[in-house]
Amino acid sequence: MSKREVFVESVCREKQEDFLRFILLHKDKTDPFDVEEVLQELAQDRREALWGRLLELLQQVLLDRPPKGWEAPGPEPGGEAMEAEEHADPKQTVAVVEGVALIATVMLNVLQDGDPYGSLLECARQLHDVLAVLPVSAASLQQQIHRLCELWWKKGLLGKEEFGRTAFLLTLRKSLSLKKPGAEIQRLWELHEVLLGVDFNSEDNKQLVELLLECYFSMSYVRRDDGKRFLVFLFSWNVDFIWMIHATIKNQLQFFTKALTNHIAEIYFRAWKKATGDFLEKIESVCIQDLMQNAIMLHRTSPVHGKVRQIVSYFHKRKGCKHVDRMLYELYKPILWRALSAPNHEVRANATLLFTEAFAVHDPTQSSQSIDASIQKQLDTLMGLLDDPQPMVRSSATLGVCKILATCWELLPPSVITDFLKKLVVELAADCHSADVRCSVFKCLSMVLDNPLSHPLLEKLLPALKNSLHDTSEKVRSSFLDMLLKVKAVRAAKFWDVCNMEHLLARLALDSQPVSKRIVNLLFKSFFPVNVSEREWCCRCIALIQMNPCAARKFYQYAHLHTAPTNIVKLMLSIRRVLNTCLPSQTDLSQTDLSQAELSQLRDGNKENNKMEDIMSAKDTGLVASLLEVLVILWRSVLEALAHNKEAHQYTVAKFSSVISKYFNTFEDERCVVPLIFLASLMPPAAVPTFSCGVLSKLKQLDTGASQVQFGQLIDCLCGWGRAATVLDLITQWLSEPLPSPVDKAAAGRKVRIQETVEAKPDLGLSYLEYLLSRSSTRDHVLPLPSLSTLHKTLGGWQSVLYSSLSSGTVDQGRRQGPYSPEGLHTAEPASSTPAQRHESRDFLSSLELSMSWLEERVLPYLSTPNPGSVPGEGEGPEEASGTLDLAKDIVEGFVTVCRDMLLVGLGDEEFKGQILHLCSLILLPGKGYLCIPLVLSILKEVTENSIPEENQGTTTSVLLAVVVNTFQKVVELLARRMRKAPEDGRELCVLAGPALGDFLQVVLTWEFLQGELLQGVFSTLLAGVIVEIRHLLLKVSQQEELVVPESVEDLPPLSSILLSVVFKTPTVTRAFLAEVTSSVECEDSDCVTGLTAVLHILNIITHTGQMRAAVKSAAMCVQRQLQKVLPEHIGDNQRYSSFNSLIWFNC
Repeated sequence: MSKREVFVESVCREKQEDFLRFILLHKDKTDPFDVEEVLQELAQDRREALWGRLLELLQQVLLDRPPKGWEAPGPEPGGEAMEAEEHADPKQTVAVVEGVALIATVMLNVLQDGDPYGSLLECARQLHDVLAVLPVSAASLQQQIHRLCELWWKKGLLGKEEFGRTAFLLTLRKSLSLKKPGAEIQRLWELHEVLLGVDFNSEDNKQLVELLLECYFSMSYVRRDDGKRFLVFLFSWNVDFIWMIHATIKNQLQFFTKALTNHIAEIYFRAWKKATGDFLEKIESVCIQDLMQNAIMLHRTSPVHGKVRQIVSYFHKRKGCKHVDRMLYELYKPILWRALSAPNHEVRANATLLFTEAFAVHDPTQSSQSIDASIQKQLDTLMGLLDDPQPMVRSSATLGVCKILATCWELLPPSVITDFLKKLVVELAADCHSADVRCSVFKCLSMVLDNPLSHPLLEKLLPALKNSLHDTSEKVRSSFLDMLLKVKAVRAAKFWDVCNMEHLLARLALDSQPVSKRIVNLLFKSFFPVNVSEREWCCRCIALIQMNPCAARKFYQYAHLHTAPTNIVKLMLSIRRVLNTCLPSQTDLSQTDLSQAELSQLRDGNKENNKMEDIMSAKDTGLVASLLEVLVILWRSVLEALAHNKEAHQYTVAKFSSVISKYFNTFEDERCVVPLIFLASLMPPAAVPTFSCGVLSKLKQLDTGASQVQFGQLIDCLCGWGRAATVLDLITQWLSEPLPSPVDKAAAGRKVRIQETVEAKPDLGLSYLEYLLSRSSTRDHVLPLPSLSTLHKTLGGWQSVLYSSLSSGTVDQGRRQGPYSPEGLHTAEPASSTPAQRHESRDFLSSLELSMSWLEERVLPYLSTPNPGSVPGEGEGPEEASGTLDLAKDIVEGFVTVCRDMLLVGLGDEEFKGQILHLCSLILLPGKGYLCIPLVLSILKEVTENSIPEENQGTTTSVLLAVVVNTFQKVVELLARRMRKAPEDGRELCVLAGPALGDFLQVVLTWEFLQGELLQGVFSTLLAGVIVEIRHLLLKVSQQEELVVPESVEDLPPLSSILLSVVFKTPTVTRAFLAEVTSSVECEDSDCVTGLTAVLHILNIITHTGQMRAAVKSAAMCVQRQLQKVLPEHIGDNQRYSSFNSLIWFNC
């Protein structure tokens, strides 16, 4: 018996193992057995018999074990043989059914026209029914049946609708679930015609409809060509499906990227292009016109406005096609022209953008005369939009007009072009009401310059804009310079004809970095052209300095952004050669520095050099100093590049080190010495031995009170040379010598080695220390030094000195500038609180906590009594008392500043926060503690910010925040008390505390899970302070005519005015305050007429700001409900309550 006959005979229940063996042979690529070849060789009657055997096998297998029992059972306590049997049967059954599906699929390939296939159809239907109940483990069988259904539909056989729908649904699901669905999407497109036979309105197809809608926010569909083709086809499935597609896209639009939105726009356009009849009308009315309407009506801050504009712009870009022009005309006709004259300015602005993008909106079927008249009407509309009273509309119209001029220049009449440009250049560029409009003019004129036809006319008009370089708005100046750069790039005109060089250099010298960089870019090729000699660079440098020295410094500060570091170094060496011509002895130079070629250039061989010698002279200190300054600026700009090129760095240093000492001897003017010191700091100390040896001596010889200009450069030099330790040792010695303890001086003496005798200058030492630690460039050199600990101990020794000054009552100005002044403490803080030394931060915190105890015991008493314990009549005089109080205040403020900075850098732990809060509460107790309120508020802000609640946080944070609230209450009470006792001083104090209060309230809003209690505590304190003061004022009113309804915070009493000014600066804080007002009224905290009147005064002020109308209305309704309870109790009372009654109802 042949293998073919054996295969046919194996298709029966009794020979399932043989059947499965043949299936495995068919799947084996290396085996020659192929079921398709076997079926092709069979006669028709034998194929029909095989189909019958196949159907019988399938029915028997399904009858023996239905699909519901195909899931492999879990392990049972029975024998192993039984367990193996239970697991084997389902697998074999699934394999047999899969083999039947495989043979049925192959049979479809060999099926010929006219062949009866009844048995095969029944077999396919049974397999189709099995598909609905297949377990997850039978994935391979599902795929095989899926292929059978798909092939059945493609063959167009009987029952294809049912099989095609199943294949389509399975493919759709797979395409949405796979990570790489490209093949499935292509497969789905091949089945897309299945949908034409699917009833959209059937309940059975709801799941299919949902899956199809899901395709529109699948990036795999939207980005692939087959996916786009399929999504476009869905617009033609059913008319009622179109609005569902559009609604789905709109709901997801805010989450689409710009690129994805462009794909969506393409899908809309292709769907519209292919649609006809009812489908076309539906797409235009439901989709495209709706998008146009939304592009006009949506706020520009909406997350979808930009995406909608992008889709509509896709259609605008396809203008020029007859059908597109007609569609735009028909769809815009009922909405665009009405929107251009709408009362809402944002609607007009949005409509203006669409109108100018779609220009010209016309019906291509009309006559040319009608089209010309329509276009002229639109041009008149554009001119009117340029005169709109709202800046947003004028800016949008400016953009639109410039786009039209850039694209339609040759199509517009010359008179129209001239009118538009004159309107832009003469009027809108000088719009005094809006900087945005002026900025739009210059940005948009750059678009017009892209059209070469515009250059002749703009060359005549642009000079009228020269004064815009000095516009008060930085963004306008930047836009103007961007336009000049465009003029230069397209060669439309000479930029110096538009704005002359003197104005450009004057603005370069004065303006900010963004503007200065643009000016440098504009002028770079004029003063630093790369295609000329180095000597020419130097000549132009001198010319620039002579024109404007400040501008020259700014120019070379940004020159490295436009050329290579090599050219910068070449210019530096060229400037050096020019400076060498000013030296008195050229002979020395020839022996030590210059080559023969250089000497010949400097002396004899070059006419330009002779001219340079005539220009340059050592007596021309201004020019020499400017060249030295430029030299330093250039060197600094290429420091990083030289660090990566050691050879170039060594060469540069060698060249300048050979002449730097001569420069010091020759250029002795103070203005020249400053850049020379900077120049020396850029070189190693060995390169400038004479100067480097005397820097420390110069620092020692400076007088007390010397400015940073005098010592800052010297300190920079020492730090740059790695000798910051010597400066620190000098500071330590100067601070140690005045101390009374010989031990400290001896310890400091072992650290410092001073050869010459110099008087100790502790004040100057503190200035040096502040300079070192307040700049990152010097601080990085100081922080790693071990001698900082010695310095810190020395500063600690000044406590006894300060207490002695306080106790004796003799406070001189020098002592008040001591190390525990605000400056002294502030400079001591970074030494122990930097990230590099975080592991030692607890030690420093402990020392601060000890200092707190000293402060509480020795200093705080002097804030209330200048000399605690003194006998009346035997104390200090007024001057001594004032000096003691000022010193005590300086010490407290300095210490609190250090603690605040510790919290600011995140180094304060819970214990430290508790200690500093306790200190703040003690500071507020003495009579003069109110002087420290601004600093106390800053401490509250930092503690709050470092205690923002997190998960799994203990009760320590809650306790700290409760203390913060209590301390804040004391602050408000102290402000109110001070305002009553000394109104002028109280007002000044409140103004000083305003910024810190605003920062504190901003941080309070970050409390989330505790805001129901603690947030309310802060704002309830503010509200109570305001209401109490307003009530106090109202109680003095006896006649209704005396009442004044406040319209702004300035109309309120002083404390309320200042507190509410701080609250109303920030919308979030205002909203929180309003919530507290509402809560307070609802809780009946303000249950009297005067209290409710005070609340209404606050609400009236907020109402006049035009903000938060809903919240104000809610609060007012709460007041009204409370009034209904309170007012009846006062009926019949005196005139005061009658007048309050009328006022309250007026405010409501």
